[in-house]
This record gives sequence, structure tokens and C-alpha cells, in this order.
Amino acid sequence: MSNTAAIARTMAQNRETSYKILFIIGVCHLLNDSIQAIIPAMFPILEKSMGLSFTQLGLIAFALNMVSSILQPVIGMVTDKKPMPFALPIGLTFTLCGVLGLALAPRFEWIVLSVLFIGLGSAIFHPEGSRVAYLAAGSRRGLAQSIYQVGGNSGQAMAPLITALILVPLGQIGAAWFTAVAAVAVGLLLYIAFWYAKTLETHNALQKKPNKKESANQKGLSKAIWFSLVLILFLIFARSWYISGMTNYYAFYTIETYSFSIKQSQIFLFTFLVAGALGTFFGGPLADRFGKKLIIFLSMIISAPLTILIPFVPPFAAFILLLLTGFILMSSFSVTVVYAQELVPGKIGTMAGLTVGLAFGMGAIGSIVIGYLADRIGISNTMILTGFLPLLGLLTLLLPSDQKVNEWNS
Repeated sequence: MSNTAAIARTMAQNRETSYKILFIIGVCHLLNDSIQAIIPAMFPILEKSMGLSFTQLGLIAFALNMVSSILQPVIGMVTDKKPMPFALPIGLTFTLCGVLGLALAPRFEWIVLSVLFIGLGSAIFHPEGSRVAYLAAGSRRGLAQSIYQVGGNSGQAMAPLITALILVPLGQIGAAWFTAVAAVAVGLLLYIAFWYAKTLETHNALQKKPNKKESANQKGLSKAIWFSLVLILFLIFARSWYISGMTNYYAFYTIETYSFSIKQSQIFLFTFLVAGALGTFFGGPLADRFGKKLIIFLSMIISAPLTILIPFVPPFAAFILLLLTGFILMSSFSVTVVYAQELVPGKIGTMAGLTVGLAFGMGAIGSIVIGYLADRIGISNTMILTGFLPLLGLLTLLLPSDQKVNEWNS
């Protein structure tokens, strides 16, 4: 009887949302992704100092994002079987080494090697960070994932400020400042790791009782679930290519089209990314209330006309459209992660690795393709073409409803 009461008490605690842990892991996500953000933020500087082509810049982004995207699902699958709380601070240590190498790299090849270390650190951090958010979520998974993901998107949004305040005046060596950022993140993740390990003990005790959802997954996924999973990943592909094009190349577009300086171009990009971070935060709670499929659909379809218009309007109108587009398009960022996790329950790390990792991976391929297009047809025409990508959001209509997903896993 006492054992039953203890389990009941633990289950009640698990339904509570641990905002302290969510806040800390969100801050760590911000620090991790702000470090990653210095790489595309340095593109205009590297293009001038080393004479790199758009294709070479795309290869740098490819090296960063592809390593992360390939390893994230792999690490997620491994940690689904055996969670590793202390992998979090270890991963950020790899990132610390990579950012120091980036600051000191004398040639293109050394830059690529350094970003590989940063990509490895990211691959370790993201699946386990998402699992921490899941464990701390209680019954508010959309909100929890939004708090976690808004940290990352806020870190990415800092790239233009980093460029204007640090990298433009200091140049490449300015990246060395971010070794201190990485060190702070390692310290915070040590605290998270101890909480994570303690929480796992409780969850392991609960898992002694059979879990119907996990037992169902062991039998294999149905064709309907496979189709839905592939479709949600394709939608992430469309969104990621657009975000990659804006993050890596929109600064060059404003410099060419509006005759902006590097600092002026970063203000526009900062607007887009900050609005995206805000959209990420609000998307999760909206999905908890109105449904995940609806939010995913609306975020892409409403943003599509805006993304198509952006290359054709004057600077002030572009500023407003960037603000709206960032908020609306990125409102589905955390929602797609939760949708995939509920589509395949019991595989928290794997689904986080696939969805977030795929976003990096598709962004990596997009960087290569968009960089190549910019070299071939010009940056203006390339920006016009990328504006049509969110129209692929119409495919969201083929996804099963939230109620259907719950029925499959009940």
C-alpha cells in the first residue's frame, strides 16, 4: 500500500510543471545557439577578410549543420535507451573548443574543422535538452517546449547584434569572447545534469510498470504514422530552407538592393529573428489550446504571402513584413517537435533529434543550394525564389488531427 501511495505521489508531481528547470534549460539553449549564431554572423566579415565565395560560405554552414543533423537523431536514439544526463555539459565543452578554434583559424579549412566541433556539441545538447524540457513539462508540453525552444531562437536572434557590436569592430578574433559564454553554459548544465539524474531515478521506478504506449511502439509504427512523420519532416524542410536563406544571405540582399552597410543589414535580420523567437514562445501555448495541426497550418499559410512580398517592397515595408513573417512562421517551431513526440511516444530524444536536427540538416543543404543559386543567378532572384517555400505548408492539411494522433496512442 505504501509503494502504491509513493507512485501516486510521484505521478502527481510529474504532472506539475517545473518552471525553474525550464528557465535554466532555456537559458542554456540561448547560450548554446548564440554561439552557433556567430558562424553565419561572421559571413560578411569572412567574405571580406578571406575572400570567400558564397559557395564557400554555404560549405561552412553545411559543415556546422550537417554534423549536427546527422548526429542528433543518433544521439537521441542512444539516449532513449540509456539517458545520459552528463552528456549535456560534455557537449558544451566540445562547443567551447570549437569557438576558440574559430577565433584563431588562419584558413578556410581550419574554420570548417572548428565548426565541426561546434556542430558536435550542438548534436549532443539538443536531444538531451529537449528531454529535460519534456521531463519538466508536466501536463503543459507545448508551453514547456516553447520555453526551451525560445531560448534557442533568442540565441540565434542575437547574431546581428553580435556582428554589429563585437565582430565588426574586433573581426574574427572577437569570436573568442564566446568561450566565456560556453563556460557559463557548462556550469549551468552541470546543475541540470544532477537534477536530470535524480529525476531519472523516479522515472525508472515508474517504468517498472508496463507502459502501454511504449509497448505499442515496440510492435512497430503503422503506415499512417510513418506517412505523418515523413510529412511533418517535409514541412520542417520547407520552413528551414526559408529560414536558412534569410539567416545566411538576406544581409547580402539588403546591402546590394538597399545599399545598406553591414550594421544596417543586421538590424533588419535582428528584427526577423527576434520576432521569430517571440513567435516560438507563443506558438506552444496556442497549440495546447487550439491544437498542434491548426497552428502548424496557419503559421505557414499566413506567412506565405508575406515572404513572397518581402523582396519587392521598399526598406520600411520590408522591416514590417520581416517582423510579421518571423513571428508567424516560427510560431510552429516548438509545435512540430511536440507533434512528432506525441506521434511516436516513448521516443522523446529520437523525435527531438529528428525534428530539430532535421531543421539544422535541411538548413545545411539549403545553405549550399541557396549559396550556389546566389552565385549563379544573383542574390535578388534567389531571395525571390525562397519566398515561395512557405506555400508548401498546404500539405499540413494531409496531417492527422490531434484527436486522431491521441486515438492511435490510447
